[in-house]
Amino acid sequence: MAAGREPHGSLYDTIVVGAGIQGSFAAYHLAKRGQETLLLEQFPLPHSRGSSHGQSRIIRRAYPQEHYALMMAESYQLWERLEAEAGTRLYRQTGMLVLGADTDPEFQRYCQSLERHGVPGERLTPEALCGRFPGIRPHGGEAAVSDGTAGILHADRALRAVQRQLQAGNFLLHPLPVGPYVAGLMPVPAPAELSPQDAFRRCGGALRDGHKVTDIKPGVVVTVTTSGGVYRAKSLVITAGPWTNQLLAPLGLQLPLQICYHWGSPADPEERDRAPEASADVQILRDFVSKYLPGLVPEPAVVEHCMYTNTPDEDFILDRHPTFSNIVIGAGFSGHGFKLAPVVGRLLSQLSAGEEPSYTMEPFRLRRFSALPPAAL
Repeated sequence: MAAGREPHGSLYDTIVVGAGIQGSFAAYHLAKRGQETLLLEQFPLPHSRGSSHGQSRIIRRAYPQEHYALMMAESYQLWERLEAEAGTRLYRQTGMLVLGADTDPEFQRYCQSLERHGVPGERLTPEALCGRFPGIRPHGGEAAVSDGTAGILHADRALRAVQRQLQAGNFLLHPLPVGPYVAGLMPVPAPAELSPQDAFRRCGGALRDGHKVTDIKPGVVVTVTTSGGVYRAKSLVITAGPWTNQLLAPLGLQLPLQICYHWGSPADPEERDRAPEASADVQILRDFVSKYLPGLVPEPAVVEHCMYTNTPDEDFILDRHPTFSNIVIGAGFSGHGFKLAPVVGRLLSQLSAGEEPSYTMEPFRLRRFSALPPAAL
């Protein structure tokens, strides 16, 4: 797939490396800002080699960490905007239960966060949980709190939608009226006065798949060599998932990332097509279903493997390279980044443009890892 136009003078404003959900949203936001943007992907699209494929991902307002709870309100709004632009349903509201002991500090943080942010839901004692949901057996006597806004995102469909919007330039350039949470979305047509061709000329998005990056030369203008050509840009955003450290090594940086299947089996991204021989993660799910959902068959009907790129503290890395300030890194999404991708993409676009980010970036800075130098200013 090769789509989009070449920039004037063959110099892009920004190149984004990695067309998973994070890189695609970063390119989407950059293009909406009128930046000449090139999104590069090493594999032909669509593919299942990374961390953005599959039928579904969870979306929820329930977060024990305040910085993510704050970001989720906007994330729902931006998912709604993408639904309207794409004219397709990406989200299905189901509700969610968080189980935990009343004495568990993390469970208490979930409850406090939902209450603080006015998220619809209720707390259930172990007895009330069994009465309301007789199919659930709180094996350890857990209580529950519900998140009424939670549901699933149709992952493959969502990734295609954001990539198509980047290529087609069919952006909504007026604000959408949105509530504090999404409760069933209907597509909204783009305004008639702006044709897709006009929007595309204004937004300048291009996508090249099957272009594996083989070299990055930093500088005032960054030169990116791929298996399909050489491209130049004023700034670079790296959102390469488990391949991040391979790209950063020649730039003098290695991040503390663990590549694995969920939280268990180590994974080699170069051998992605070979499933792990015995997955401890699947056994964890079997045991949970047997204990907590005894009416269900514990054997999975379908197994899909998704690589996690984990940081030691499970917080994302969103920062500039310590030496090259026009190279921005988005990595280490630790298994909970998909739902937040619309906001992450916006933050990466703001960092790339040299703007003040919309949220505090302290939880995401490189300097929290003592062995790494601080980011360039």
